[in-house]
Amino acid sequence: MKPKGPIPPYFEAGAAGRLAIGGQDAEAIAAEADTPCFVYDAGIIATRLAALRAAMPAGLGIHYAIKANPFPPLLAWMAGRVDGFDIASGGELRRARAAGMAAARISFAGPGKRARDLEAAIAAGVTLNLESEGEARRALAIGERLGVAPRCAVRINPAFELRGSGMRMGGGAKPFGVDEARVPALLRHLIAAGADYRGLHIYAGSQALDAQAIIDAQRQAVALARRLDEALGAAAPLVNLGGGFGVPYFAGDAALDIGAIGAALAETVAGEAARFAIELGRWIVAEAGVYLTRVVDRKLSHDRLFLVTDGGLHHQLAASGNFGTVVRRNYPIANASRFEAPEAAVATVVGCLCTPLDRLADEVLLPETAEGDLIAVFLAGAYGASASPAAFLGHEPAAERLLGAAPERP
Repeated sequence: MKPKGPIPPYFEAGAAGRLAIGGQDAEAIAAEADTPCFVYDAGIIATRLAALRAAMPAGLGIHYAIKANPFPPLLAWMAGRVDGFDIASGGELRRARAAGMAAARISFAGPGKRARDLEAAIAAGVTLNLESEGEARRALAIGERLGVAPRCAVRINPAFELRGSGMRMGGGAKPFGVDEARVPALLRHLIAAGADYRGLHIYAGSQALDAQAIIDAQRQAVALARRLDEALGAAAPLVNLGGGFGVPYFAGDAALDIGAIGAALAETVAGEAARFAIELGRWIVAEAGVYLTRVVDRKLSHDRLFLVTDGGLHHQLAASGNFGTVVRRNYPIANASRFEAPEAAVATVVGCLCTPLDRLADEVLLPETAEGDLIAVFLAGAYGASASPAAFLGHEPAAERLLGAAPERP
């Protein structure tokens, strides 16, 4: 038997001992949407945003990195509740605009931006987080042709890393951002060429559960921004400190102490919090999502029980262990049809694909599970449907549902 990750504290049993999501019965949701499906609870997202704002210094901008989950109804709901969207492609630009987010509150990062994407962003008034001197040259040329001063920030490849992060985005040779030693010259060139200077983007890593590591990285990022302000002789209008806030996917993981991070950041940016922002995706939405898939077969092979589902890694690549992890570990998983039933059998939960990589859970303890039962994979709100190979073997994409989405705030 192998351990499972912790089920987020927002979930409980509803009618007849079945899993409830957003106050609704999981079986009823699955009957309406069919399986497999992703279900997102807007109430959980609202709770997490409220906790984040309470923990962070007043005036700090909260941006949503839509790569974590670009489901259009979720974006439309989110647009009225965060201070900006961070995007990484022309496709995300179109989704952000369709969701109602003002172009001036959208920033566009990512290497290898195509000319047509740069042009669309510049014409709309989106801020470009420039990743290189070459990208800056292309943006300035497009702006000159359009007769528009491009809104430009510079993404920095800092000399420091975010310790313990799942993916290190800064420090050493990286395809992301401009090495910090070359940034002052690029900033002077942009301003002299007539660009609308919008600030700095400093993203050192992601999926960190060590609060002190995030505190240290934020302090270094703020110090770097202030050194660049001094070198340029002008303050950056906005400094995006990136994110890196992790969530507890696996056994032994503990929730991040955002209170400690917020208190330390308040001291670090005292008196000028309004010109700083953080950029989060996973931390906001991951725990609000559940992937529901139905058991279509039970089989024994060499005395090992396999539960075969109608879902799999083509929808939930991360839970299979094939997205950003070296050693495969089990996500939180449960029998949604028997959520309150005692755990009694060790089973391996697999999907419907013809590959041994298609495992949603490996030798976990579950209640006695029958064909037709629903399996719930938790922490499915981030990097699920959009980060998985949905076209593999020609299976249909998973349905998606957003529950409890209230009207946007004024």
